[in-house]
Amino acid sequence: MTSQLLNPPAQDQRIVKHNSTWQQFKLIQQGFDDSPGIRLFYYKGTVEILAVSPEHEIFKTLIGHLIETFLVERGIEFTPTGSMTTEREGEASAQPDESYCLGELKSIPDLSVEVVFTSGGASKLERYRVLGVPEVWFWEDGLFTLYHLRSEGYERIVRSELLPEIDINLLGRCVLMSSRVEAIRTFRRAIDLVINN
Repeated sequence: MTSQLLNPPAQDQRIVKHNSTWQQFKLIQQGFDDSPGIRLFYYKGTVEILAVSPEHEIFKTLIGHLIETFLVERGIEFTPTGSMTTEREGEASAQPDESYCLGELKSIPDLSVEVVFTSGGASKLERYRVLGVPEVWFWEDGLFTLYHLRSEGYERIVRSELLPEIDINLLGRCVLMSSRVEAIRTFRRAIDLVINN
């Protein structure tokens, strides 16, 4: 059962400004301090301002809930850091939709997740590389694409190396279910089956 939320397709509003200094970015960032639903990014002089749609927020929240269900059911300690801004002074700044530190809080999350309704999924990897985020997941067009950081950059992977037991295909199917309750129950049942076998 697929979701009816994307009929018509959701549209995030995206503004990109090139040739910006870090100082200009920080001023823009201050201007949006109290603006929910706005994500700001910076890399190599390019500022991206993303105003997310209601559908974007629905999907990112459901994805977060499913990931947290997996972590709880598997007994993996974690610190959810949501869209916490991660920065490297003068170089890069990113606000993922969801992010997690496995174990205790760290300055750089272990996992960042982005819901992509506009363009630029894989092209955003470079800023995450500069920040040193070990694993990045993109959810775009109903599918997850996973990347793990290597010494030479990100490598696309089919199974999470941080959470190797999570069923990414099932996760993707559950995100698209029209009933959020059934999505969470289905995902939890699948986790319990693996634990009990």
